[in-house]
Parts: sequence; structure tokens; C-alpha cells
Amino acid sequence: NWMLFTEIASAMKLTFRHMFHRPVTFQYPREKRMIPDAHRGALGLLRYEENGEERCVGCDLCEAACPSRCIKVISEENPQKPLERWAKEFYIDITKCVFCGYCVEACPVNALAMTKMYEYSTPNKRDLIFDKNKLYEIGERHYEDSKKYLVVHNQEKEDEYYQQYHYKFP
Repeated sequence: NWMLFTEIASAMKLTFRHMFHRPVTFQYPREKRMIPDAHRGALGLLRYEENGEERCVGCDLCEAACPSRCIKVISEENPQKPLERWAKEFYIDITKCVFCGYCVEACPVNALAMTKMYEYSTPNKRDLIFDKNKLYEIGERHYEDSKKYLVVHNQEKEDEYYQQYHYKFP
């Protein structure tokens, strides 16, 4: 009997000691964590700031760099400018993506960038195949996060000198 009482007393002592500690968990939908700038979230396509033109030149380097083969780029010649290529269609299957960032590093014009967006659950799996319009929408909605990601990973610089003399493909 005495042994049973001491075990219960020590268990109660441990319970009361942990009862007054501050909770460690986040109450997710109401409280959101501070995400670092280097976070690899959803991919987004970016446009040039000056004129709003698409940055993507349809070079297919992101498709070649992707280890999970989740990117599909169909490029063609621009009808207005005969020697210029552009991405006619651009698809990313997010269900296959491993968020490694190789596609962002491979892009010569920094058209792709990762955002801090991580809430894209859906009951329909087909909604997770992002087309070109959806990727531009994500890129515009999370533009500041995308630029911060590129700066953190040494893809772009924030200074004015870099923006002025940065090479843009014709």
C-alpha cells in the first residue's frame, strides 16, 4: 500500500510541475509561425517590374533541372518578335514536387521563385497541377516573398546598381 501511494504522489508532483509551463504548440489556424526568407514554399512565376512583361523565355532549363520531373514547359517563337522565344504553356504538378529549388537556380532570368505559401490543400488532386496563369497569380500575390527568396539564395541583389545593369534577355 505504501509503495502505491508514493508512486501516485510522485506522478501527481510531476503533473503539477508541468501544468504551469508555457505551452509550446501553436494554435495553427489562429496563430501562424514566422517563416524565414529562405523557406521553400509554392513556386511562382515573376514578371519584370518595369513593364510587366513575362520573364520566362521558355528555355526549358527548369524542366531539365527538376529531379522529380514535375515541370512541363512548352515553348514557341514569339509571333510579334520573330527571334524571341517564350513559354506558351507552363505546368507544375505540386503533388510530385520535392521543393528542392533546383528549378529556381537553373533559371537564367529568375522567372521562377519560391514563396512562403504553404497552404494549398484541396479535396481535388487535379487542382494541384498549377498552370501558367495560376503560377503568375501566385507570383504576383507573393511578390515580396519571392524577391526575398532570390536575394537570400544569391540569385538577385537588392541594390539599385544591380537592377540597372542586370542583363535581360531580349
